[in-house]
Amino acid sequence: MEPQVAELKKKIEDTLCPFGFEVYPFQVAWYNAVLPSAFHLPLPGPTLAFLVLSTPAMFDRALKPFLQSGHLKPLTDPVDQCVAYHLGRVRKSLPELQIEVIADYEVHPNRRPKILAQTAAHVAGAAYYYQRQDVEADPWGTQHISGVCIHPRFGGWFAIRGVLLLPGIEVPDLPLTKPLDCVPTRTDRIALLESFNFHWRDWAYRDAVTPQERYSEEQKAYFSTPPAQRLALLGLAKPSEEPSSASPELLFTTLIPKSQNLSRARGWLSPRVSPPTSPGP
Repeated sequence: MEPQVAELKKKIEDTLCPFGFEVYPFQVAWYNAVLPSAFHLPLPGPTLAFLVLSTPAMFDRALKPFLQSGHLKPLTDPVDQCVAYHLGRVRKSLPELQIEVIADYEVHPNRRPKILAQTAAHVAGAAYYYQRQDVEADPWGTQHISGVCIHPRFGGWFAIRGVLLLPGIEVPDLPLTKPLDCVPTRTDRIALLESFNFHWRDWAYRDAVTPQERYSEEQKAYFSTPPAQRLALLGLAKPSEEPSSASPELLFTTLIPKSQNLSRARGWLSPRVSPPTSPGP
């Protein structure tokens, strides 16, 4: 890796990794090369970019402290706000650089995604993007089959959060990093894509490889909740009501057995304390 890229990567990692994120460099050309022109990033091919993803640790290291921080705003998803806050910290840590942040959910006025996150994860070498085209003589006929990324260490227990673009920094000699093909057989790829497309609610597709860490039961409950109801789940609003200024001490009290008291809830909110180890789904 070029010294300039290695230095920038370390600075970004120093800002994000303690909070449960991972960072992977790539060239804009790698991304544009595998997509139709309508989805291209409008930058020179050698432009440096970094993919950012969150690991299971992000929930305790980043989200919970963010909820305590007073930065939370109403009517916007708390996780999106938390991620935006931390990506903003990257920009502040490198004030001498022009950094464009594209979140995974951002779209153009015509609703076209600004970034195809799974494609970016694949070309950056972060996670393998398994698609129908990766299955020889697939069995699905006319059915639509969506692809899914699998991380070599976390399986499906992670999320792609966005891309940092660095216009003006070009690295033509950046070595291409291929993602690890951790679901190499046709049978396992069929099982993965069917699990993701037809049974995604049971979380099983995320165990396509044995993960080093999974989401806790608490975290699974949060991400299973529709975004419009998450503030209520956090104790920051009641269902069908506007978000209130309720204390974040109430976080997840609805998920804690009645035999446990509020002090346990406060403990779970502490940035220094993690929930108990959760069994797999």
